[in-house]
Amino acid sequence: MIRVLVVDDDFMVAKVHSSVVARQPGFQVVGVVHSGAAALEAVRTTHPDLVLLDVYLPDMSGLDVLRRLREPPFGELDVIVISAARDLDSVRKAMRGGVFHYLVKPFEIDVLRQRLVEFAEHRAELAELRAAGEVGQDDVDRAFRSQAARTTRRLPKSISRDTIELVERALAEAGDDGMSAMECADATGLSRSSTRRYLDHLVEVGTAETLRPRYGAAGRPERRYRSTTA
Repeated sequence: MIRVLVVDDDFMVAKVHSSVVARQPGFQVVGVVHSGAAALEAVRTTHPDLVLLDVYLPDMSGLDVLRRLREPPFGELDVIVISAARDLDSVRKAMRGGVFHYLVKPFEIDVLRQRLVEFAEHRAELAELRAAGEVGQDDVDRAFRSQAARTTRRLPKSISRDTIELVERALAEAGDDGMSAMECADATGLSRSSTRRYLDHLVEVGTAETLRPRYGAAGRPERRYRSTTA
């Protein structure tokens, strides 16, 4: 049974996330808390395997909680960040903190279910490697390949891996200024509606972020996107 601690300052959001976890086979909610200090105390007392961690907490940043969780006396545990924080700095700090995934609010509940399934598969693979004792390069390569395969296998309908890579390259080349959906459509040869769908998907999975709207030539606000991995 995978023990999960839910950390979110919004009581209703925390309730929804904990109900999703509770209904997922093989998972158990061991605590629901709403602040950073309460999260650290709950980790000490409940010993979870996985923490669903918000960034915006009332007493400290969830990223500070993540940093503390990587220090003694805390043991080995995994973290999925679930937050409305879309800025590049937050995403990079989470990645450096070794999170399993970063979910950007709002998102479909099915996305959280998928991440839980992926996490369970990931733990099962690591358990097999641990049982084998010392592992070789082939074992490590297989573990990384299977993680990439799971991501590809669970892409939403109408989203293809090849097109994702095309849009990601265009965003990477755009640099810190990012690009609008129209500019991305021009760069990739996709329709504007398809481009917007792919850009929003990249924001949802945390590999892109939206920037403050600019006003275009017609005076209308223009949403711009920027890569978080460039």
